[in-house]
Amino acid sequence: MARSTRRDFLKTGVAATMLSVLGGAKASAQTGKRSATDWVTLGKSNVKVTRLAFGTGTFGGRVQRELGQQEFTRLVRHAYDRGIRFFETAESYHGMPEMLAIALKGLPRDSYKLMTKYSTPAGGDPSPKIDQFRKQLGTEYIDILLLHCLRPPTWATDYASLQDGFSEAKQKKVILAQGASVHGLPALRTIPGNQWLEIAMIRMNHDGTKMDTEAMRDIDAPGKVDEVVAHTKKVHAEGMGVISMKLCGEGRFTRAEDRDASMKFAMNLGCVDSVTIGFKSTAEIDEAIDRMNRVMNV
Repeated sequence: MARSTRRDFLKTGVAATMLSVLGGAKASAQTGKRSATDWVTLGKSNVKVTRLAFGTGTFGGRVQRELGQQEFTRLVRHAYDRGIRFFETAESYHGMPEMLAIALKGLPRDSYKLMTKYSTPAGGDPSPKIDQFRKQLGTEYIDILLLHCLRPPTWATDYASLQDGFSEAKQKKVILAQGASVHGLPALRTIPGNQWLEIAMIRMNHDGTKMDTEAMRDIDAPGKVDEVVAHTKKVHAEGMGVISMKLCGEGRFTRAEDRDASMKFAMNLGCVDSVTIGFKSTAEIDEAIDRMNRVMNV
């Protein structure tokens, strides 16, 4: 009798998971219904990600860090098995890139996408730090690299050296797409028409909780939903990929009806390609997938 090895077991498990995901995508295409685990293209970047992303930055990553590596790995693998194949982290989520690398170790690199973020304000040559990011994440390339936390309206000039470095890394295929995470209306108003950006990460929910205001810092005041939506629709129409965050109001939407309203609002605007949510339990992952599948197809 042939002996099964651990490698054979892993190969079989990965193959089964891939067949399950592909089967789900095929079923989605046949029914015409959208799914949280559909692969979607982020505008002209041509990078494909799953519609729902696994975020690692709840309160700067504290929530995920406090799970410990073993529980965090279990959470990541559950998300992966459910079909979430887009994972995002950041330089400022201390320790989370390394924890994510451990959680994903052994999975085929071409079966998932990685996004991380380069903290601003900053300047100079970003290449040493990009190499550090790749080492932390245990990967030869990063699918998406964002300038993190854009606030000033002068960011395009302020961070010119970073943009040049990102573009050079993209030419070398060290990163596959470049963009920015936007924090505040002063910066957001400059995003439409920008030729360097391929992807914009924009805060979005139905009532403005933790969304963009006039302030160039985070304040506890409702954001201007109508203006944020108008800018988002414009950049999406220009071919920019849009990833949204704050779907749960940074944890403030504790009632199911609020989470329903937020998800329904964002996913039916027609200008949001993908959303990221930070999870701390498998139940939250299952709930988010089920909720997204439901509100997109009502």
